[in-house]
Amino acid sequence: MAGGGRPGLSPVVATDPALITASGLTKRFGPFTAVDGIDLDVARGESFGFLGPNGAGKSSTMRMIAAVSPVTSGRLRILGMDPATEGPAIRARLGVVPQEDTLDTELTVEENLVVYGRYFDIPRAVLRSRAAELLAFVQLSDRAGDLVDPLSGGMKRRLTIARALINDPELLLLDEPTTGLDPQARHLVWERLYQLKHGGVTLVLTTHYMDEAEQLCDRLVVMDGGRIVASGSPAELIRAYSTREVVELRFPPGTEPDLSAVAGSVARVEHLPDRVLLYTDDGDAATAVVHTAGLRPTTALARRSTLEDVFLRLTGRQLID
Repeated sequence: MAGGGRPGLSPVVATDPALITASGLTKRFGPFTAVDGIDLDVARGESFGFLGPNGAGKSSTMRMIAAVSPVTSGRLRILGMDPATEGPAIRARLGVVPQEDTLDTELTVEENLVVYGRYFDIPRAVLRSRAAELLAFVQLSDRAGDLVDPLSGGMKRRLTIARALINDPELLLLDEPTTGLDPQARHLVWERLYQLKHGGVTLVLTTHYMDEAEQLCDRLVVMDGGRIVASGSPAELIRAYSTREVVELRFPPGTEPDLSAVAGSVARVEHLPDRVLLYTDDGDAATAVVHTAGLRPTTALARRSTLEDVFLRLTGRQLID
């Protein structure tokens, strides 16, 4: 990856039209509507995210974009093509990181890349070179000859990302890329994706981790119940739907604190099962009001607003229930 560019991938032309466009995109399974008439576009070189809880419609949308699940109604174009009639041509130009790793545990790390690459009719000599480059990129060169099964979860995830890049894709789709990983492994995956993004790779990802969306996405949509309830950059969404800071108050179990004296000095009060959230532009001042009112929480933590607060404001519930 000389010069920090895209590992084995072609240069990006920033003026290219949108790689993904959708209008009224709908997916139904019998009477159940998983995706309910959404509109979106993703530009070349952009990192675009779908944020929402499990069951929001994120994965169903991604499967339609990956041209492996037919559109029920609406219009969808991927790389300028219609997935209903040009699915194989679309899939040949995509890289896909599914929610569950689908690596061949009976093959070595390197063989997983080489064998997968053969599906794209890439010559073996090219595959060996490209596999070596990609394994270096995901920091698995020293495990090239090892079987997959003993690898850690983080290593398997990085190998899955490397495999998705073997065909020199124009668009990389990642469905919940770090679910189930420990914090250290998550951050290493983020670092690799961040490098791809800044090397010009177009990323589309689903996640229910607000910190992941804030780290990786230039722009995102918040989904709930199959619909898009908000869109914008992470900073834009926080400015539009939350306050600068939030004070989290925890009280002893069974306590029902009277917050009437506090409510007038903050923008909003949210009662959750395990804590109370005070939305304000000055967390220290709000905490002082709490103590002046004679309230004695067991803990009081002032923090900045996150996309979790945006989702709570829009839907009345948390991202991870």
